[in-house]
Amino acid sequence: MISGASRLRPRIAFPPGLKAGIPREEQGMEPGSSASHDESDRVVELEAEVQQLKEAVTSHAVVDQAIGMVVALGRVSPDQGWAVLKDVSQHTNIKLRNVAELILVWGREGDIPPDIRAELEDALDRHGPTQIPEAPSE
Repeated sequence: MISGASRLRPRIAFPPGLKAGIPREEQGMEPGSSASHDESDRVVELEAEVQQLKEAVTSHAVVDQAIGMVVALGRVSPDQGWAVLKDVSQHTNIKLRNVAELILVWGREGDIPPDIRAELEDALDRHGPTQIPEAPSE
């Protein structure tokens, strides 16, 4: 029977031809052999992937905040807010996350480049605004 602790422990993948618990030298491999080189290449790849994921999480948060601003100020739905950001990005040839950053700066400082503002207004005209529901009758 397998204990709970051993089921939770991740399995370690060893390079092809390398056996667990036996020193490299006894397996006929030098410490600087290709297996060691493959391991360090893999570490570099994983570090790059981690960095990309960190950037993606940050970028996602910025885009979500900008969608929130477009929703609140433009009186559009979240899906329409996303479409507005995409349109502005495509029509200005600026990466979407950079458009989102410009919108957030605009919200904080009240300043936005005139071409971005014009395209934002055009995109809002194309996608909204949605009607705000009436107050419930008494």
